[in-house]
Amino acid sequence: MSKKQVATSKAPGAIGPYSQAIATGSWVHTSGQLGLNPETGELAEGVQEQTRQALNNVKAILEEAGASLDHVIKTTVFLKDMNDFVAVNEVYSTFFTEPYPARSAIEVARLPKDGLVEIEAIARKK
Repeated sequence: MSKKQVATSKAPGAIGPYSQAIATGSWVHTSGQLGLNPETGELAEGVQEQTRQALNNVKAILEEAGASLDHVIKTTVFLKDMNDFVAVNEVYSTFFTEPYPARSAIEVARLPKDGLVEIEAIARKK
């Protein structure tokens, strides 16, 4: 199995020893994306804006790998507070169409940079 690092300046760079994504064959696995603006490195304000930015970051990484949000088959959403579930869904639902990707949503004690939401995706290119 060969794996290829995926990197784009249209999403925040890795803040540790990991890649924005790895592509292998027709599969793309993104690292978790916070709601960080790639130009400023700052978190967006509020959970809905962080969700929107996180998904835009995922989208940019997938596009760099030759995929799109339409190719996503599974996401994992990490939430600082499960009470934000409905607010996150309001934004999330504007990025995907039916059939929606499979998804897990998990409340965590803390996210990097004290983010409110982090989203990772698995996609299969056509």
